[in-house]
Amino acid sequence: MYTLRRWWDRNWLQLTLVGTALTAAWIAKQTQGAAIFELYQMVSRPFQSNPPKTEILADAKSLELQARLEETQSQNRKLQELLGYVSAQKSKGIVAPVVGRSADRWWQQITVGRGSAAGIKQGYIVTSTGGLVGRVIGVTKNTSQVLLISDASSRVGVSISRSRYMGVMRGQSGNRAVIQFFERVPDVRKGDVVATSSVSQFPSGVPVGRVESVNLSQSPAPEAEIVLSAPTSYLEWVVVYPSDR
Repeated sequence: MYTLRRWWDRNWLQLTLVGTALTAAWIAKQTQGAAIFELYQMVSRPFQSNPPKTEILADAKSLELQARLEETQSQNRKLQELLGYVSAQKSKGIVAPVVGRSADRWWQQITVGRGSAAGIKQGYIVTSTGGLVGRVIGVTKNTSQVLLISDASSRVGVSISRSRYMGVMRGQSGNRAVIQFFERVPDVRKGDVVATSSVSQFPSGVPVGRVESVNLSQSPAPEAEIVLSAPTSYLEWVVVYPSDR
């Protein structure tokens, strides 16, 4: 018994330190270090230079106002471009915002925020900066549903502006479309401008796009791939016209 007491008197400090270390390690493992982190935060808080809450809120408000200003300026630029486009047209159109577009039908349809109350009717054509966008297929009092020319079911009579050769354009669910020509050997080349034709359900002469490639050996009729000139992928504003303008 005396020997055990002497041993304890010599080693109690080391045993206490080892026990404390093991206990701390076990607690850290069980709490994933949360207790140690809290202790560190408590000890170091007087030495930290965090900005006051009012300053943080002021910075957040400033960032919000800056973002709103930039968005407003961007919208104003787009509207100015569109109004310039409208004033250059032969007849007056109805400017309408795009208010709906489904992610799974992005290239097929859009909903615009003007309807029968603004004078829009089914069959009206829809354009934007760059040219033809689509046609109205459904109307409510305050909205209109638009079938885009990029839809795979869309068909538009078009012609090559340079040579006047005609064909039917079908959408490709993207910013490109394909023309199938009526003639066996059409005069068409890369870079040619494409517009609606006189035999189209749309008014003739509305810009559609530009020829990207030509395949004269395609069966049953020669074809050309075109890039649509209107920004169909990111429409925000459009102009709606009567189909007989």
